[in-house]
Amino acid sequence: MQPIEILPWDSAFFGVKIGRVLLESPTEQAMSEAIHQADRDGIRCLYWLVDCAGPLPYHAATSYGFQLADIRVTFERALSAGVERDPLVPGVRRYVPEDLPALVSLARESHRDSRFFRDGNFPVERCEALYEEWIRQSCQSGSATVLVAVEDRQPAGYCVCSVLEDGTGSIGLIAVDPACRRARLGTALVESALGYFRASGMRVATVVTQGRNISSQRLYQGCGFVTRSIGLWYHRWTSAGPGGCG
Repeated sequence: MQPIEILPWDSAFFGVKIGRVLLESPTEQAMSEAIHQADRDGIRCLYWLVDCAGPLPYHAATSYGFQLADIRVTFERALSAGVERDPLVPGVRRYVPEDLPALVSLARESHRDSRFFRDGNFPVERCEALYEEWIRQSCQSGSATVLVAVEDRQPAGYCVCSVLEDGTGSIGLIAVDPACRRARLGTALVESALGYFRASGMRVATVVTQGRNISSQRLYQGCGFVTRSIGLWYHRWTSAGPGGCG
């Protein structure tokens, strides 16, 4: 197994060579060798996702030049069997092409707690474009199902749902217009996603959020999710990032 991999899509999108550590539970020697390989390959930014239960402590990551970018909290919920006639709750429907401009605009302004925005080296406009591209591809590629929350007949939130071959339903991206959050649209979207997963025969639902995003954690807990795992996202920059920082 290679210790690192270069990420072509991320590299092209952000304009610098980006890689990821593949070692799940590396020794200090293995990690040192991976860092040397990254430097030889000219990788400017290196991602490393560390399980909190792993063997290397925090000081080991910082000694290699990594900075903590995000705390990754994964939630799961078991799903009961059975197919529902209408899995979507009132106020939520499936995406239609006319929704795209509103969803793209919402995506650009949401997800500010993500590791890309918080890193400080990625230009803000590229981070905004990242989530614009994510929701656009989700809506247009057909690889996922996008549910849309509606307020006053206008799109006010979205939830990207994927069904996996292992029987898992995954919520990949969710956002609600801040002006409409008192309307409990987040809960409506999550409950609709759960209904969609049950109707699709999924046995478990998962969703990931940031450790700093307390409101999202409370949303998922209120919908019956429990914590499955906690990971730490580290980023290592070898020099100034694309935004001139770092």
